[in-house]
Order: sequence, then structure tokens, then C-alpha cells
Amino acid sequence: MSFPRFLMGDNAHYPEDIFVVHLEYPRFVINLKDDSIEFLEDLDAADEEELTEETKNLVEEASRFYDEQIALYDE
Repeated sequence: MSFPRFLMGDNAHYPEDIFVVHLEYPRFVINLKDDSIEFLEDLDAADEEELTEETKNLVEEASRFYDEQIALYDE
């Protein structure tokens, strides 16, 4: 089974939060409400330095993904 790069997440216990799950390396969940990120795998120090810029790009991609998905629901 193949998965899309991003998934939207919803949780009734957190009605104000907007979760997007990134399923490629580095896997993470971002809360677009405050841009907090929780990585789903352990990253070593070398990976963290290398992924700093990539993470910024992924946050922007996650935001665009969310906006595109919401626009589709509005149609």
C-alpha cells in the first residue's frame, strides 16, 4: 500500500488545532495552529542540523497542502 506524502489529522479533543502528518522522512506531525512539530522518529545531531532548512520547507508545504485540501472541501 502506498501513502500520500501528507495527511490531515483531526481530533475532537483538540477542536482548535490543525494537524498535518508528513509520512516521508523525516516523518512528523505539525500543528498548524502554532507550527509546533513532533518528529515520529529519533534524529541524531547530524540529521537535525541537515534537516533544519528542509524542515522550514516542509512546514511551508504542509501549510499549502492544508490550504489546498480546505479549498477542495469548499468547492
